[in-house]
Amino acid sequence: MPHNASELNATRAWNRFYAEGTPADIDLPQGSLYDMLEDRANRFSDNVAIEFFGGETTYLHLFNQVNRFAEGLRIAGVKAGDRVTLILPNCPQHVVAFYAVLRLGAVVVEHNPIYTADEHAKQFADHGADVAVIWDKACATIRQMPRKVQPKTIISVDITRAFPLKLRLALRLPLQKVRDKRSALTQSAPGTVAFERLAASTPIDREHPRPAVDDTAVLQYTSGTTGDPKGAIITHSNLWSNARQGAAWMPRFTPGRETIYGVLPMFHAFGLLLSVIYSVHVAARATLFPTFDPQLIIDASKQHPATFIPAVPPMYDRLARVAREGKLDLSGVIYAISGAMTLNDAIVDRWEKVAGGRLVEGFGMTETSPVALGNPFTAERKTGTIGIPFPSTDIKVVDPDDLTREVELGEVGELLVHGPQVFQGYWNRPEETAQTLLEGRWVRSGDLVTQDEDGFVTVVDRKKELIITGGFNVAPTEVEKVINRIPGVAESAVVGVRRGSGAESVTAVVVLEPGAVFDEAAARAYAREHLAEYKVPRSYQVWDELPKSLIGKVLRREVRERLQAGRGAKSTRQHGAGGDDVER
Repeated sequence: MPHNASELNATRAWNRFYAEGTPADIDLPQGSLYDMLEDRANRFSDNVAIEFFGGETTYLHLFNQVNRFAEGLRIAGVKAGDRVTLILPNCPQHVVAFYAVLRLGAVVVEHNPIYTADEHAKQFADHGADVAVIWDKACATIRQMPRKVQPKTIISVDITRAFPLKLRLALRLPLQKVRDKRSALTQSAPGTVAFERLAASTPIDREHPRPAVDDTAVLQYTSGTTGDPKGAIITHSNLWSNARQGAAWMPRFTPGRETIYGVLPMFHAFGLLLSVIYSVHVAARATLFPTFDPQLIIDASKQHPATFIPAVPPMYDRLARVAREGKLDLSGVIYAISGAMTLNDAIVDRWEKVAGGRLVEGFGMTETSPVALGNPFTAERKTGTIGIPFPSTDIKVVDPDDLTREVELGEVGELLVHGPQVFQGYWNRPEETAQTLLEGRWVRSGDLVTQDEDGFVTVVDRKKELIITGGFNVAPTEVEKVINRIPGVAESAVVGVRRGSGAESVTAVVVLEPGAVFDEAAARAYAREHLAEYKVPRSYQVWDELPKSLIGKVLRREVRERLQAGRGAKSTRQHGAGGDDVER
């Protein structure tokens, strides 16, 4: 047995807890993600690659669609190295566009379709994409951005065009309820190029240059403590390696036989890997859902039940309760991997009483493509921890003030990760790259953790102060910049207050200017105008002052601790003009 952390990590002694059939190391990819898709189209041509509201797309048909759309993009001027933005919900067109961009050697940039114009503009200003493939519902928002950062070519996507014919016809019925449903899915997008127009092109010439294994595939944006978006540079090799690591972690899966439910948004690193890349790697059926709706999952499961559902704790909790009511059969779900927030025993117990396999927690970040550690699908898993390193992955737990010193077992330190899934740096940010990517290969997680004698890692705190809500990261500074522009607000502190489900609620504490009155309804409206809904504070408190360090820095950790303990810095109780009670 290893005697200390250095020996434990050097020998990867945690390998003994791997599930039977999981190797210590994976074979690294030798080609691009497009090569991966082509291989699956050749080997599993008639297998269903995508299911969407009952409509099915085979691997061969998907491959042909990709080649046609790639030619359409080429004619539109896209070339190797160009950035192409995808602003789409989960839908077949998202998968087609993703692989078509890669076919040209271009780079996919994922955006959240519910972002505001301000949020989109920050990312466009950074990556400079001239072509964007956009859900038609989001096109109007993009037109609200400053003209200088707007893409020159917008390809609009009507996701209902991927519905089976019967459902498309039903959406044309002259009923108000049907009209409302249709308007929630699609709307007119004048001045754009229809996705179907480019998808009708002849297939791209097979001799057209292909991307290489180490070419950049994706710029995946992540927020730091400043709130400024940073594009993580992720290669074909990074993503395919991570898909191979995932396949090694789940050795009971049979290629071409599994069904994955894509409930996680594909613009998010976790959803992108599992629903778009891992699913193709294992030649699975990816059943896509544009939004998390248990009724849609119930309907889909009647035809093709899931064998793998990757999700976040609140989703598992909701589905387990639905299954307990007898409305959903989860007995065929062999694997379930939770991420983004802490998984508690109550949810695990509730899930495993109705599902066919274990629910375990994993850990990752955008900079690791994204998965780096996970609990094994064995009796040795430890709920509450983030598990042990994936195959071909090494870790260190180091002193945050001396990154060269590896701390002892049980001592709190910052988690560093090294492996084939580690990103290449931040787009146009050499200084931040150097601060995050040590020696060009060890990525700093920003998470403070402990490691036990078996190698299992537990997150103690987040050094970066990011808030995790609904599986998404929220940078406090980004929200504070918006709150501080509200008339009467002198300063603010935004923190995450943990709820029973393990998620965090975005909470704003404000200090008012002398004589000002806080209107919470107006504050909510202003925040919604400038922030995506999941970033908008769910509750507000008005304090006389914020705790600060000797140099005047707001101590968010202390704010969070006070709120969590229910002891805010209050004085009198004030009624906001919007009709909500807030405390002072």
